[in-house]
Parts: sequence; C-alpha cells; structure tokens
Amino acid sequence: MVKKYRVIDNFISKEALSGILLLFVTLFAIIVANSNFGDFYFNLWDKPLGVAIGDFIISMPLRLWINDGLMALFFLMVSLEIKRELLIGELASVSRAMFPFVASLGGMIVPASIYIALNPDNFIGFGIPMGTDTAFAIAMLILLGKRVNTALKLFLVALAVIDDLGAIIVVATVYTSELKLEYFLHAAFVYGLIWLLNYFDVKKLSFYLFLGIFLWIFIHETGVHATIAGVLLAFAIPISSRMNEKKFIEKTKADLEEFERCMDDKPILNHRQINALEGIAYGYDRVQNPLVRLEHDLHGFSAFFIMPIFAFSNAGVLLNFSTVWTNWMIVLGVALGLLVGKPLGIFGFTYAATKLNIIKKPKNISWFEIISVGFIAGIGFTMSIFIANLAFIDEDTISAIKIGIFTASFMATVIGMILISINYKFKISKA
Repeated sequence: MVKKYRVIDNFISKEALSGILLLFVTLFAIIVANSNFGDFYFNLWDKPLGVAIGDFIISMPLRLWINDGLMALFFLMVSLEIKRELLIGELASVSRAMFPFVASLGGMIVPASIYIALNPDNFIGFGIPMGTDTAFAIAMLILLGKRVNTALKLFLVALAVIDDLGAIIVVATVYTSELKLEYFLHAAFVYGLIWLLNYFDVKKLSFYLFLGIFLWIFIHETGVHATIAGVLLAFAIPISSRMNEKKFIEKTKADLEEFERCMDDKPILNHRQINALEGIAYGYDRVQNPLVRLEHDLHGFSAFFIMPIFAFSNAGVLLNFSTVWTNWMIVLGVALGLLVGKPLGIFGFTYAATKLNIIKKPKNISWFEIISVGFIAGIGFTMSIFIANLAFIDEDTISAIKIGIFTASFMATVIGMILISINYKFKISKA
C-alpha cells in the first residue's frame, strides 16, 4: 500500500511541476506568436523534415513530427499509467473505480452533447471539450496546498486517467482517415511479434521499443493516427519483473556483506567492492517491473520535454478576435463544453448514480468538492488543442478554437480554485 501511494505521490508532484511549466511555455508561445517574431514562429513549425529507410521515406512538417511522433511517446506513457491503474492502482478495485468512472463518463458525454447541440453541422469537433489536461489540473490543486485533501487529489488523478482513455478511444475511432490495408497488415504483423515477446516472457524493454518504432511507422501509413502506436505498445509491455522482491533482498544483503568485508583504508574502491556494487545494480535492474520502469522513465521526459514542446508549437495563436466571431458557434460549443459541461456532467452523473444506488460516494469527499473539481477538470488545454488539430484543417478555425480553449480553461481554473478555497474556509469555521 505504501509503495502504491509513493507511485501516486511521485506522479502528482511531476504533473504539478509540469503544469506550472506548461503555463509559462504557453504564455511565451502566445507572446512570440503576436510579436515581430510571429512569422518566424509559424514558419518554423511548417518546415518539412524527412526520414528515409531504404526507398521508404516519411516526410512531414516539424509540427506533425511533434504531434504524431513525440505525442506517440506521451500516449505510450499515458497508456502505461492506465494499465498500471487498472492492474494495481486506484482502478484495480471495481468498487473504487466506479465513482471516478461515472464522473469521467459524465465529464465526457455532457461537454460533447453541448458542443453537438450548438454545432450539428460541425459535430466533428465534439471531442475537443471532452479532454482534461492532467498536468494543469493537478498543478492547480497542488497550488491550493492544504485546502485540498489527498482523497480529492486521488479522485482527480483517477478521473483524468479515465478521461485519457476516453480521449484515446475518440482519437482511434473518430479522427482516423481512410485505412490503407497493406500497411494495416504490416502493423498487425509487427504487433503480433511484440505480443510474441510478451508471450515468451521477454522483459528487455529495448526489444519492445525497437519493434515499436516500426509499429509507429506502419500505423502512421495506415491512416490511423500514429499516436495509437504508443497505446498499442503499452498494453503489450509485461507487468512482472525478472526477479522477485524476496530474492532481490537476499541478493542485495549478500552483495552488501561482500562490500563490507572488502573494505580497506584505501581512498578508492577495490575490484571486489566494485563487483559487489555491480551485483546490486544487476539486481536493481531485474527486480524492476518493466511497465512501471518504462512509465517512470517516460514520465519525466513527457512532463518536462514532450508536453512543453507540444505546448510551445501548438499554443501560439494570433489574438485576432475576428476569427472568433467568424467561428462563433464552434468556439462557444467548445468553451461551454469545458466550462459548463465538465462540472455539470461530473456532478450530475455521480449524484444521479449515487441516488440510484449504482455507486457510492467516497466518505471524505463532499458534493461541493466534486463540483469544484468538476471545474478544475474543465481545464482542457493541451488535450483539447491536440484534438482540435485533428478535427479541423482551417488554421483560422483552429486559432479561434484555441482562444476559446484558453478562455474557458482560465475561467474554469479561477472558479474551481475559488470554490475549493470557499469550501476550506467553511470547514475551518465549522471546526
């Protein structure tokens, strides 16, 4: 239990720091986009880059290498996180998982419904207000400090994980162009090889990642969004380690005893001590769960490199409000979906399901706190921008949507933080 909560605490702290970094990167991107460097900024992301393997060439603008390539690693990390939560985390127990599951369901269905109701002719954008930016949302809760209890943070993490799963399903099923059967068969063959590694209990991550590169290439060519390669790879990564904990403890004790026996007065380590340390390192490598190890390695890279790069390349928007007026109903659908649909869906679905005895509300979370977190979950930001780029092609439309996303996310943040602060003051005065 202690180990599980240590993993969650590590996850929350990294996401919080990443969220704060994303805020500064976003503001910087908007400033640059509207400065004298604006033309350079926009032209930079349209520069073509290509990779050749024999006669096979993939050439894309730099922005697509980020959105399709780096984001595939992000989705790999997210899917590893989902798999861990489903197997050993907060979602492993059906009874514990049901409340955030119903909340997430409401937090996706209601925003999408609001958008579709306002934009029946442009319904393809319904996925935009469905997403929650986990890093931003958690960062806001962390900034509130002791005003947010641990149970509420865990609820938001579980909610965000299920939201991510929903986003993955939407990307895979809705935002996919015409399938190319030849490359689909190639991708299926490579994925079969990856599962063979799993079947034969291969724990070496490099084998999975090597085949994962080819899986990404073939999926990219099929017409399915390339980030799905990261999702598929994650679910094939083994969960069991090469050495159990008991054997690791025994081996480490023996190596430490050997290290102590070989101590001398010299200022440098002798060969036997170095061998003992190598033995500890060998055990350390083998006792680690491949899934958690890869998630841990990718988490920092994703939080402090991939997402800031994605934000910087995609968040820059010309503050031309005439485009907002031209695309008014789309912008309104996205903004209301995030600002109204998220809290309404999260609270409404959980409250109704609780009254119908389908689920049970956690005792240490109040309904007022659930509404408050509902607003925090309305911070769509990076996930909403990502889906907007898939749903629409016209740059003016995307720019207008981004302004709507920023506005709604900012307002949702302010309202959510105010409500949580009010709730905390009420608790203090009542105590």
